[in-house]
Amino acid sequence: MMRLPLLALCLSALPFAAQACGGSFGAFVNDLKAEALAKGHGKSAVEQFFSGVRQDSRVIKADRAQGVFQRPFLDFSKRLISADRLKRGQSNARKYDAIFDQVERRYGVDRGVLLAFWAFETDYGGFQGDFNTANALVTLSHDCRRPELFRPQVFAALELFEQGAFDPRTTTGAWAGEIGMVQMLPRDILENGVDGDGDGKVSLKTSPADALMSGGKMLQSLGWRAGEPWLQEVQVPAQFDWSQSGLNVVKSAADWEAIGVRARQGGLQRGLKASLILPQGHKGPAFIAYPNFRVYFEWNQSFTYVLTAAYFGTRLQGAPVYDAGSPEQGLDGAQTKELQRKLQARGHNVGKVDGILGARTRAAVQAEQKRLGLPADAWPTPTLLARL
Repeated sequence: MMRLPLLALCLSALPFAAQACGGSFGAFVNDLKAEALAKGHGKSAVEQFFSGVRQDSRVIKADRAQGVFQRPFLDFSKRLISADRLKRGQSNARKYDAIFDQVERRYGVDRGVLLAFWAFETDYGGFQGDFNTANALVTLSHDCRRPELFRPQVFAALELFEQGAFDPRTTTGAWAGEIGMVQMLPRDILENGVDGDGDGKVSLKTSPADALMSGGKMLQSLGWRAGEPWLQEVQVPAQFDWSQSGLNVVKSAADWEAIGVRARQGGLQRGLKASLILPQGHKGPAFIAYPNFRVYFEWNQSFTYVLTAAYFGTRLQGAPVYDAGSPEQGLDGAQTKELQRKLQARGHNVGKVDGILGARTRAAVQAEQKRLGLPADAWPTPTLLARL
């Protein structure tokens, strides 16, 4: 699953002058070289690293074509979670049991969590991307869409090159510059790379031990809380205040139980705060999201991707198939863009009009549903669109 990495959002911003983008690609590369020298990188290394860098139009095309995230949760999850992928995940859990034991012991990250990322990012290492990483990072830095996210990764890749851990000519990965089985950016490799197999190298492309240990350490660094769940499917009473759903509403597990929310399997995790998620409205599946669920958004900001990865992690650890329910018809990409424009006209901040039902669009939908006397479950329908 090639997706824009949101880990870069955690990076400190560069001074404005260093965020220059666009213009002649050659002049831009020269600017990068000058900045690298100013940062203290060796002249020979800088010349070698940048000598063969090329602009890659395929990267820009991939960056603009992320329509898969417009799919609703049920469609998206069925597309990503197959019986074969589940079976191979369970097989890998057994095969690398000792490694997962180490990850859980050292970083507190459950094996289901990492298995799900491993599956979605590279199909358990089967396809790790064929984009030249140096070209991808420099191309995205030159592009004026998000230069502040990618420019720091160029210098991180240069540092890896100086360490002998990156070849600008042959290192390949995802279009967004991620490398290896669980797809990590260069700076994340520098900060969280682990030699899990003890061979003296961090080889995220070829060593499952290195990739899984590194992924576990990265999640821990992002705030993962050891020994705590992340997601649990629940049943909600038919008569319910649906405006209580959404990540902006947080209650204790005991409070959720007091108003009728029940786990489909086992009980809710007492002592933890949680939110109720209704990805396709009050007639679809329902989940309780614990604090660890929010860490997923440091990996990827797509709500649909995050929920699917979190749900698959629970399936890999024995949770049942969700109760899909009978959700009301949703909106397609064009309709969602129309919805976002109407919400903007009413003063809501929905971010970019992109046809993706993200957190801000959901919050605005919920507010308008409440105003109009509709079930405030944050799931936009043709009825809501018409009423607006």
